Amino acid sequence: MTTDPAAVLAGSRVMPVLTVPSIATAGPLAEALAAGGARCAEVTFRTPDAEQVLKAMAAHGGLAVGAGTVLTPEQAERAVAAGARFVVSPGFDEEVIAKCRELRVPVVPGIATATELMRALKAGLDTVKFFPAEPLGGLRTLRALAAPFPRTRFVPTGGIDASRLAAYLADPTVLAVGGSWMATAAHLERGDYEAIRRLTAEAVERSMT
Repeated sequence: MTTDPAAVLAGSRVMPVLTVPSIATAGPLAEALAAGGARCAEVTFRTPDAEQVLKAMAAHGGLAVGAGTVLTPEQAERAVAAGARFVVSPGFDEEVIAKCRELRVPVVPGIATATELMRALKAGLDTVKFFPAEPLGGLRTLRALAAPFPRTRFVPTGGIDASRLAAYLADPTVLAVGGSWMATAAHLERGDYEAIRRLTAEAVERSMT
């Protein structure tokens, strides 16, 4: 099993970030994302059903599904057992990274400062999540952080919407962009899977230009 996030993402540069309240949503959501051209998705461990949602979406087969908001080694272990192909954390935690390495699964820790980025690089990781991207200053801050660390790849997430996607993707240090605008809580509450498919397709199309 590869531990390189880029290999798991399979060239996809847009990653829907999903907070799914009910397992009943998992199947139709996976179908809508795949129909829109998504190749990967991140299911955040923020809801009681998150583990079962991840398992159901991973079983769909059309997406490389990862676990997000992973805060502990135990969560990482449960996520991988449920079928997670990668693990994303909002911050840098040595124990979470060690567990992911033990499980041979890619891990993308969150960083917000140069100090955290240096810790990630020291741990042998060259791909990090820049979070929360927009509240921290967006591309301007990302580029300032990237300048001293030219081999680093970033997955910016947090406050990014469709209008900002192209600018982030144009930066050569950005591996992929994570965002929740493609499948919001309101979309899921209404069961508006057609809107999810359409917004995903638009994002995927922008990522290819």
